Amino acid sequence: MLTAREIMTTEVVKVKAETSLKELAEKFVETRHSNMPVVDNDGKLVGMISETDLVEQQKPLHIPTVMALFDGVFYLDSQKRFQEEVDRVTATTVGELCNRKLVTCSPDTTIREIAGLMSKHKVHLLPVVEKEQMVGVVARLDLIKAMEE
Repeated sequence: MLTAREIMTTEVVKVKAETSLKELAEKFVETRHSNMPVVDNDGKLVGMISETDLVEQQKPLHIPTVMALFDGVFYLDSQKRFQEEVDRVTATTVGELCNRKLVTCSPDTTIREIAGLMSKHKVHLLPVVEKEQMVGVVARLDLIKAMEE
C-alpha cells in the first residue's frame, strides 16, 4: 500500500506566524492553495491556516446573551467562546488566527490511514512530520491521484 512518503508534496508553500492577514490573502490568490502550514522563525511547524479561517475572520462578532439576577450578571453563553470570537475578529497576523491543534502524519503512514485522519479531523492538508521536522504535505488531491494509479 502507498504511503505518505510516496505521494507527498515536498516543495511546500508555507507562511510565517508573523505574516499579516493581507499578505496571507495575497499568497492564497497567488498560489491558488487553500491551506498552508504556519512556521515560526526557526521553520518549526506551529499551525495550519486556511481560506476558511480568513473568511470566518470577517464574520460578525456574536455578543453573548447575559441575564441579570439580583446584583449579578450571568453569561448564558461561554465566556471562553466569546473570548475566542474576540480574538478571531481582532487578529492581524497568521499566528493569531491559525489553528494550532495540529493533525500530522509520518512518512510511513498509509494512504488509508491518511484518508481516515483527514475525514475524522475534517482537514484538507496533512503535514508529514519526521523527527519533529515537516518534510512535506499530503493534500486531498494527492490521495485522489493515488487512487487513480
